[in-house]
Amino acid sequence: MTMVAILSGAGISTDSGIPDYRGPNGVWTRDPEAEKLATYEHYMADPEIRRRAWRMRLDGPVLRAEPNAAHKAVAAFDRSGHAVRVITQNVDGLHQAAGMPDRKVFELHGSARSVVCTACHARSSMADALERVKAGEDDPKCLACGGILKSATVMFGQRLDPVVLGEAMAVAKATEVFIAVGTSLQVQPAASLAGIAAEHGARLIIVNAEPTPYDPIADELVREPIGTALPALLDSLR
Repeated sequence: MTMVAILSGAGISTDSGIPDYRGPNGVWTRDPEAEKLATYEHYMADPEIRRRAWRMRLDGPVLRAEPNAAHKAVAAFDRSGHAVRVITQNVDGLHQAAGMPDRKVFELHGSARSVVCTACHARSSMADALERVKAGEDDPKCLACGGILKSATVMFGQRLDPVVLGEAMAVAKATEVFIAVGTSLQVQPAASLAGIAAEHGARLIIVNAEPTPYDPIADELVREPIGTALPALLDSLR
């Protein structure tokens, strides 16, 4: 049985209606100020930034998004009996919504489907927090301690969870095929996983519309649209 690791970035979710961040029509390309909403220092210091962030979450596409053909193809490939692990830079939870078991998905940048208290670290549902926003709370506080709530995502200025990163590195070292899909491979340390996999003998396949820094060491480069290219690629590995 071939072990296959898939590193997914924003490009895998654009077909689900979730824009990427740095592409030509990316969130931060169109509105550079929006990056402050995802920066921990600004978020904690400025109530207006928090209010804008909650409005963005309320109006955003993440909780309404549905898995697309690429997410479904990964889950189907896993169900076909292959040893599959997904390492994702995305926070949308669409791999799990498509049927990937939680234990096989490593969310490097956390999840937008939950909120966490910055004081007592209590976790709760994003959907519940947004109901409070709809009801008129423009900066809802933790119900347990009154602390500042944020999405359970890794903001700029925060460290990745060392346990999740360690597990992802172990997968990269052990896998036989490493597919980087929809990621620019420019954000570290996530991007370094492609290099780690290649160094440990994995076949490296990069599925991305634009060139990446890891293209020179890739065994295969795929530039076709992800929604058709990834299902076809996984079919070829069966």
